[in-house]
Amino acid sequence: MKNGLITIFKKELARFFGDRRMVLSTILLPGLMIYLLYSVMGSAITNKFSADETKPPLVAVFGSSEAVGPMLSQTVELADFASQDDAMHAVSAQALDAVIVFPEDFDAKVSAYEVSAAPAPNVEIYYNSASSDSQAAFTMLNEFLNGYEATLCNKFDVNAGGADYDLASDADETSSFFSMMLPMLLMMFLFSGCMAVAPEAIAGEKERGTIATLLITPVGRSQIALGKIMALSVIALLSAASSAVGTILSLPKLMGGAGSISGSLYSVGDYLMLAAVICSTVLLLIALISIISAFAKTVKEAQTMVTPLMLVVMFLGITAMFGNGASDHSAIYLIPLYNSVQSMVSILTFDISAMHLLLTVGSNLAYALLGTLVLTRMFKSERIIFSK
Repeated sequence: MKNGLITIFKKELARFFGDRRMVLSTILLPGLMIYLLYSVMGSAITNKFSADETKPPLVAVFGSSEAVGPMLSQTVELADFASQDDAMHAVSAQALDAVIVFPEDFDAKVSAYEVSAAPAPNVEIYYNSASSDSQAAFTMLNEFLNGYEATLCNKFDVNAGGADYDLASDADETSSFFSMMLPMLLMMFLFSGCMAVAPEAIAGEKERGTIATLLITPVGRSQIALGKIMALSVIALLSAASSAVGTILSLPKLMGGAGSISGSLYSVGDYLMLAAVICSTVLLLIALISIISAFAKTVKEAQTMVTPLMLVVMFLGITAMFGNGASDHSAIYLIPLYNSVQSMVSILTFDISAMHLLLTVGSNLAYALLGTLVLTRMFKSERIIFSK
């Protein structure tokens, strides 16, 4: 049994790695393309939504305030316009960052105003949210005027002194971001890697007619099924690893260079636990896709039949973006594929339970073994294997 299993395992690996184009498109290109795509997207988003900090906002002011005017002139660059309508048109055309309109006798009204049901003097700020510079100018002016308002009746301060009052650590920020994004991406990458090789190895052999030659060899059907699943799992893992590495390296750029977002905060043990979950998940996915592919007559038909499973995997991956961490119920970690998502979230939030990890890996391996037995029975069915 051992020799037959190794023979099938080597045969599948030799078939894959003997095709350089398949190796390039399945293993090397995914990670490279993801890295380049996410990096370019991050640069584009940063340029699109980042304001130019090298120059002060260009602002037109209508009305006057002896109290606010001098401070405002030190913060912004003032622009002259003949009328308020012209200035607002310039903001719409993104030629001007903002327009401030003070009410008539603003300082006198502010001095005489008492908190009551009567409306307070209102300063209007017109801006263009489609322009990052205009949006930044509005935020700055709004904070500036609110700060001035607070000084008029300032009875106490909140978080004064410039100390760091945010107690969230880099690990908290990293775990929050990675636990939301990575499980979804990893599940998609794992499925894509399995999808790239499993239909070709099962339905492809049926389509080419080579499955008959394989089945008449002295190698047992169970060895053929297990050997194919093991070999395909290795290839799928390489493809998923390429995509995952490209994603992890490009995520800081996609986030605009956020320095606190870094995978280096995770220990070797965390990565080993994540690898155990990933390996068991790949074995299960390969078994499921192989079973579906065995019913298909061609590779194209197999890819179509696998689509519902792809939608399920995508939906389960998206669930990581909702809720507050992983579930504490042990039964959840027995649900195929969903248990993998929950375990990934637990690991990435530094909240993994040894029992939950064992349940996930153990159940995935048990389901994969059951899938191998099902595939073996299918190989023994002449009606399924030689269907036309």
